[in-house]
Amino acid sequence: MIAKTIVPLKRVLGLTSSLLLVAGIMIGTGVFKKIAPMAASGLTETQIIAAWVVAGLITVFGALSVSGLAELTSDSGGEYEYLRIIFGDFPAFIFGWASFTIIGSASVAAMSHLFAGAVQSLFPSVFNVSVRSSNFLACFVIVVLTLLNSVGTQISARMNNVLTYLKIAGLTAIIVGAYFLYSGGPTIITHVETKHTGSANVVSVFFAAMLSAFWAYDGWLSVAFMTGEIKNPKQNLPKAIVGGILLVMLLYVLVNLAFMKVMPLSQLGAMKDSEIAAAGVSHTIFGLYGNMLISLLVLISTLGSLNGIIITYSRMYYKMAADGYFFKGAEKVHARFETPHVALLYAMGMSCVLVFSGSFDMLTDMIVFAGFLFYGLLAVGLMMMRKNGKVKAVRIGYPIVPLLFILSSALLLLNTLYTQPLQALSGLGLMLSGVPFFYWFKSRSRKYA
Repeated sequence: MIAKTIVPLKRVLGLTSSLLLVAGIMIGTGVFKKIAPMAASGLTETQIIAAWVVAGLITVFGALSVSGLAELTSDSGGEYEYLRIIFGDFPAFIFGWASFTIIGSASVAAMSHLFAGAVQSLFPSVFNVSVRSSNFLACFVIVVLTLLNSVGTQISARMNNVLTYLKIAGLTAIIVGAYFLYSGGPTIITHVETKHTGSANVVSVFFAAMLSAFWAYDGWLSVAFMTGEIKNPKQNLPKAIVGGILLVMLLYVLVNLAFMKVMPLSQLGAMKDSEIAAAGVSHTIFGLYGNMLISLLVLISTLGSLNGIIITYSRMYYKMAADGYFFKGAEKVHARFETPHVALLYAMGMSCVLVFSGSFDMLTDMIVFAGFLFYGLLAVGLMMMRKNGKVKAVRIGYPIVPLLFILSSALLLLNTLYTQPLQALSGLGLMLSGVPFFYWFKSRSRKYA
């Protein structure tokens, strides 16, 4: 593909900022809510923790596999650019379109919903607690963060660093409170009454629980979209991705152990989709201040994740537009602020559309399904590039690690198609809606005239 001549983005992100960006995007909404559907599934405490650990290890396998592709390019675009180099324009565009319609935009929509809920919980007398007001409040925060990201990458990165430190401090407070301040409630080894899951169905239920965990781990590769703004990306990008995942995995396991120490699975599993499971746990530990603590923590966490996703995904749309495969003007870089401001506006518009559609869990399950379809494809691409000699570095556990990740991705996709066909087919439908757009962009581009 012959790319347009465009203004390059500045390399302003070091290893620490890149690692905190990975962790900041990942620590969003999942860790506060996903314990509820896991508890309702009929799995035991040990099986739930195993789901978090296995999902974390699979994510690490994916990171080790995909980070090997950092050798291929120093340009922005992340997964899109890797897929373009390995498989060509069409698969890369379908991934980019899937990100625009599902993976990136739906992530922003889902998180902005929780942000709005946290604000309404903190200030019920100021904000009307209704679906309509929640949707408008969610769109408002998307607009504000988009404008903030339009005025400078360094400003956004610094804000992300502060928010990520606050998230880690908040999760640590729950962990410490559960083990050192709270003396009542069940422990991790205490038996609680839950619905029975037969042995024939336990594998499928376990995979469904991992689907919930994968949402909490999602975002680990988003920093790759900013390769063109990372200093020494071929070394710092793999370190940032793997280091960020390991940090988040440790926090997730500890905080879920804390949840189940404080509240029985039967109570956690009975919570409604509109409720935040962590709020009940925090209230039990800290009393009246618990709700305020968790509302603040959810607000900070969602704000940080929203900021990170808005920063990163816009860079892919910028690169797609530079290649002639996105809406006009998205390849432009602001003359003063040196940010892809038009791409940010397109992403903002799509996210606000999705705010008004779908429930939280449906959106997140669609995101995980679509994401792993392309993660697995990237692991296949790594093995192809390694065989062809275009990727020379020998990564940890090669070729066992990428093979295990490919197998895990395939099993997750098949299980989702079987257990949640609506989410899977909806995700596939939105991906395939990009096919006519691909040919439209291709015919419109002057280089094909």
